[in-house]
Amino acid sequence: MSTAPNGVWNEHVTAALLGTRRRPAPSLPEAPAEVGDAAARLLDQAALLTVRRRAGMRPPRSPEPIAPAPVEDLPVVSPAAARRLARILGGTQIRVLPEWLEAAAAHGRRVPARLLPDLLERGRSDRMLRPSIARAAGRRGVWLALQNTEWAYLVGAGDDPGGGPEVWQTGTRNQRVAYLTALRGTDPAAAREALRETWGREPAPDRAAFLATFEHGLSADDEEFLESALEDRGKDVRQIAADLLARMPGSAYAARMAARARACVRAEERTVQGRRRTWVLVEPPRTHDEDLARDGVPFHPTGSFAPGGRSGGPVGTRAAWLREILARTPLSAWTDLFGLPPMEIVCLPVADAAEHKGRKDRDGGEGRDGGDARSARDVHIGWARAALRQGDVAWARALLKGGVMVDEPEALADLLRVLPDDERDQAAADLIRWVEGDPDLLRVLERIPGPWTGQLADAVVITLAAAAERRARSHEHTLTQLCRLADQRLSPAAAPRLEAVAARFGAAAPGAQTTGAHTTGAAGHALTELTETLRFRHEMLKELSC
Repeated sequence: MSTAPNGVWNEHVTAALLGTRRRPAPSLPEAPAEVGDAAARLLDQAALLTVRRRAGMRPPRSPEPIAPAPVEDLPVVSPAAARRLARILGGTQIRVLPEWLEAAAAHGRRVPARLLPDLLERGRSDRMLRPSIARAAGRRGVWLALQNTEWAYLVGAGDDPGGGPEVWQTGTRNQRVAYLTALRGTDPAAAREALRETWGREPAPDRAAFLATFEHGLSADDEEFLESALEDRGKDVRQIAADLLARMPGSAYAARMAARARACVRAEERTVQGRRRTWVLVEPPRTHDEDLARDGVPFHPTGSFAPGGRSGGPVGTRAAWLREILARTPLSAWTDLFGLPPMEIVCLPVADAAEHKGRKDRDGGEGRDGGDARSARDVHIGWARAALRQGDVAWARALLKGGVMVDEPEALADLLRVLPDDERDQAAADLIRWVEGDPDLLRVLERIPGPWTGQLADAVVITLAAAAERRARSHEHTLTQLCRLADQRLSPAAAPRLEAVAARFGAAAPGAQTTGAHTTGAAGHALTELTETLRFRHEMLKELSC
């Protein structure tokens, strides 16, 4: 198709500049009949001429043809699930998008092709969504991402790096991390050797990312490589290596940390009020040296001079060193030292060694009952961190049930993930009941991942009802935040019970006010919104299971 002659276009431009009375525009055969004023006719003809010129343009030639999208190996979600995803991407209950994607992937389904552009665009601005998108987007999602540099984040963002062994040599950092992660799951030794070959050429951020994959298939065979990484010039690399070695109870690293820990914490048999008892005596380290820093204990550990739990008081540097040392010490060091099971060890009285000696001297050789809360807190937090890092169920159970960390509910909440699935809900419910109405409640719930089911769901529903009962303004934020957490984690099966609670608080006249109190209508509104979200999620999950 040819374009209109340049002369015709120039005549139109001249007519526009001079005015249609001084220079009429030429007539085009396709133009409307000459009716109305000349200016309108000029605009009609200019519009027509523009269409003719654009239609005559030849598209630019692509340097190489685009390969067709690969054949999908997963079925698409049901039409009902696809319609709901479109609603979510349009802004309806957008916060449930990660759950939709994860549920689709868990059922072996993928996102419909027509919704992929909107989904990939959403992931461009939300990094947290990217792994979930990668698992549910299918092969066409990766193919589409390759056509748009702004969506290239998807390539290598999932568990599949999108290629064979050549990815390790030619892929992006995300692709190489995904490849190394997968290889660590099947052949840890091969993954270790692949990294050893390129280690000296990798930049520090890449070395840290690659070394972090060693958490998969970690074994004593990795010890030599990790020990050498303790000398790395990259701070993050050294820290990751130390953290991984701390998970290897039989390593030389573990022996070094155990020696340091036993210099700070020891057992002593004392007679207290005529009864022979074992005491845990604590003396935090007095100095910090290069060897301690090399093994992952910085001079100013995270949390140093920060609030030290609900009991208050800052965590000093020496106490922070002690906590870090204990967190990196094999828990078997304490069962060997005390000759007792974890439950009995955590219940032993704890005292500062210097203060305990002073008491002993003052009392003529017989101490007084009662320990030192500050020293006990440092020891128990160190043990809790060790149990979390080493995944030790017996120690996690002892610290949760021993009643010795009443001032550290957040640390206890972290230990829940160590427990077996059949114990976790009950232990979490017990913890929620214990801190109910306390300012720590929100921070504890934030640490308990969903889904909240069974006894935990029951405890959360009771907690929500109690928060709604306390309608003073000081609790308004708490109720709102509780509902915001619950709408993503609470089992949708709890919706009917919450509907009854919401109805009770929504029965008051809208906008009703009382002095110093929050409206019952607002409490009912927050609970109603939560119930609506749970209903939405219930239907969503049902559609994805079809």
